[in-house]
Amino acid sequence: MITCVVHYTINPAQIEAFERFARAWMRLVAKHGGVHHGYFLPAEGASDQAEALFSFESLAAYERYRARFGNDPEFVAADSIRDDSGCVVRYERTFMRPLLPTD
Repeated sequence: MITCVVHYTINPAQIEAFERFARAWMRLVAKHGGVHHGYFLPAEGASDQAEALFSFESLAAYERYRARFGNDPEFVAADSIRDDSGCVVRYERTFMRPLLPTD
């Protein structure tokens, strides 16, 4: 299993647009074989940081999902929420492998 952790700097004035963007991507990850662990939005403290975590069974499975970017109309529509609203200032993607409890 591989987990993608996405660190976002968001525009706090566009939080509703970011939530629409997040809901669209949670649906797409699930539709295309991944497990989305959620988006984590500001509650207290810094108001411009958000996180997302989602997993695929392998890097190859993630790459099959990722191949749809820029081509699949649903993926383009989800990205247009971000692009049209300016809700994401920047993001950084990191791949991690989980160490889960055995009990």
